[in-house]
Amino acid sequence: MSESRAVSKVATLFKLAATIVVAGALVAGMMLPFVGGSGLVARNSASLLDALPVELTDQTPNGMTTVLAADGQVLTHFYEKNRTPVTGDQISEVMKQAIVDIEDSRFYDHNGLDVQGTLRALAANIAAGGVAEGGSTLTQQLVKQTLLQTAATPAEREAADEQTVGRKLREARLALALEETYTKDEILTRYLNIAYFGAGAYGIQAAAQRYFSVNAIDLTLPQASVLAGLVQSPTNDDPLAHPEAAQARRDTVLNRMHDLGHITDQELADTTAQPVVTAEGQPPARNCVGASTGGFFCDFLQKYLTGTLGMSQDQIDNGGLTITTTLRPDMQAAGDQGVLNTLPMGDPLVATYTAVEPGTGHLLAMSVNRQFCSDANNPACESVNFNVVPSKGSGSTYKVFTAAAALEQGYSQYYTLTTSDPYTSRVYRDGSGFYDVPNAGRGYPATLDMDRALYMSSNTYFLALEDALGSIEGPVRMAERMGMHFGGPNQFPADQIIAEERGSFTFGTDATSPLDLASAYSTLAASGTQCDPDPVLSITRADGSPATLPDGTVIDTGNSCNRGAIPSGVANTLNQMLRGDVEPGHTGQTASRAYIPGHQIAGKTGTTNSNVSVSFVGYTPEYAASVMVFNPVGNQNVGGFGGGKGATIWHDAMLPILSNQDTAAFPPADDSVANGNTRQVPSCGSASECQSAITAAGLRFAGQTSVDSDQPAGTLIGTNPPAGSRVQQGGSVSVQVSNGSGYTAPAPTSAPADPNAPDTNGDGQPG
Repeated sequence: MSESRAVSKVATLFKLAATIVVAGALVAGMMLPFVGGSGLVARNSASLLDALPVELTDQTPNGMTTVLAADGQVLTHFYEKNRTPVTGDQISEVMKQAIVDIEDSRFYDHNGLDVQGTLRALAANIAAGGVAEGGSTLTQQLVKQTLLQTAATPAEREAADEQTVGRKLREARLALALEETYTKDEILTRYLNIAYFGAGAYGIQAAAQRYFSVNAIDLTLPQASVLAGLVQSPTNDDPLAHPEAAQARRDTVLNRMHDLGHITDQELADTTAQPVVTAEGQPPARNCVGASTGGFFCDFLQKYLTGTLGMSQDQIDNGGLTITTTLRPDMQAAGDQGVLNTLPMGDPLVATYTAVEPGTGHLLAMSVNRQFCSDANNPACESVNFNVVPSKGSGSTYKVFTAAAALEQGYSQYYTLTTSDPYTSRVYRDGSGFYDVPNAGRGYPATLDMDRALYMSSNTYFLALEDALGSIEGPVRMAERMGMHFGGPNQFPADQIIAEERGSFTFGTDATSPLDLASAYSTLAASGTQCDPDPVLSITRADGSPATLPDGTVIDTGNSCNRGAIPSGVANTLNQMLRGDVEPGHTGQTASRAYIPGHQIAGKTGTTNSNVSVSFVGYTPEYAASVMVFNPVGNQNVGGFGGGKGATIWHDAMLPILSNQDTAAFPPADDSVANGNTRQVPSCGSASECQSAITAAGLRFAGQTSVDSDQPAGTLIGTNPPAGSRVQQGGSVSVQVSNGSGYTAPAPTSAPADPNAPDTNGDGQPG
């Protein structure tokens, strides 16, 4: 230690000891401990210049945490205390003067402990026979309030407020240390930021907003004098609840300012002649119930912060952070309206709309025909986040997982099956034998390829496709890779579904999370890149630096994506196939109501048994969104299929969004995936030529078939399947030859007359 620092420390220790001996004795009436217990003084004074507690080293106390939408709109705040710290130049000078004059008029003269003020307070208290005036300086009050408000346990709070010599000594030491460390203006600014002004307002900015609806920099003398008077008795002198008491206290402040020469006679007279005039402002929105929009998004965000990112709720409430989220207010508003267009707020049926961004996982909107609140008597109130939790099944939306697994295993989109209706599995069983399913209505061709079966949503085809796969493991693992989860309390774990070979998997019978659905389909939209749903863009401190966890680790707000979770060729091929369910020109499609002209849209509908839930998942290259409609407390027929309410809600929610932007196109299908292990049926000119061409193409010649035709018997009609179509490698192709049944031989034609022949019948013509 240098000689100058040693001298400085000795001088400061001497100053502390002298001040505490005088001031502490007079205020507390406890001279003996300081004189007779000199060891106590020495023991506490020795650490005068030790490091200050971290609570006292911050320039300003933390304020509330602000939650922003992606465009900067304020969504809500998380806080225990309504406080918005401001800098010294953001507080009006008259406010600073008023608080100093009434609380610590010698603030700029003392070193943190005011012997003269302490003596004056003691005399006043003796004369009054009680506590009529305090002796603590603003610096001491700052110490006490900081330790009280940052106390993490009841024991710490008790220690900060206990009436003991030890607490007084610690407070005095810290006050002197603060004065050694910070300027007067810094101390005054911190005091004004931490002081409690009543009505839930901590700090001068919150108080200015709460009582007068202005910023701290704009406070006038009448307003500042009211606020300065509040810190001693914020409840009794509350100008909103007790205007007369507030006026009396204000006048006390004004007179004190006048006595000290800080306001003129005219200012005193003009201000005291007027009643207290307030302009009440409401406290800032708090927590998810108070969110301006996206209450259920906020609920997911809060759980994400504490669960995925590992933040504590205390850090969220008291960290003074800025959390910029991924929520798009325009998409949230459109989703809200889209849901309400079909089902009113508080309807017994729940309708959810959940949108994510492919390739990033950014959560864009969460809409439901409910408000995020917990009033059991209000049917529009709901605290369960139905956008997230698995509630009911989503029906045939799961066929996409089976189709993706089949494409990955080499099955072509042209893979053709002929099934009965109902179709009974040869592989999967249920409680009564082999599992069987019918189609949902008439009009399904017995023979379909995968492409048509998908957009027509043929149940019999997809159970037969599961049979061809031989195990449910491929579709289940594909669903997981795309972003589905099966670990909810009302879900069957993936391993159990596989072990029990549940053939019903492809029909989406089990409880499903709408967020999972949107996320899984976004993997297709992103050409196979799977991203976990993510509601956060950034989390920063008040100074703009990245926020950290308690151990100093910067909070990771980056995307969690798995590029190539499924092959891009599989994803891109499925995208083109699923466009058939929405876009015009596909007979038997189920989601035509979701179509928005001018845009490429892919999707899949779903309906569970007895129509107890309907679903639709639609997506473009930029957006993926799921819709589910169900009764959360019972099994009710919700009416119609996924192409009804589900597709309609999606259309209404996405129409204003897609109408305001250019069209994006999906990547083309991957020919090798689309064709899979199929071979193209060759064209040929004769039956014998066809046989060799078919076998050369890797297909099996199935013989020659006679068919009714208007061609001569033996004429080549074509092949079955026809030339140009695709057949599974090794599949059979027959040659069709006319049996001549419809052939009519042309009538023989006579030779033309010889113009030189004689007229033999007298008609004047030859012959």
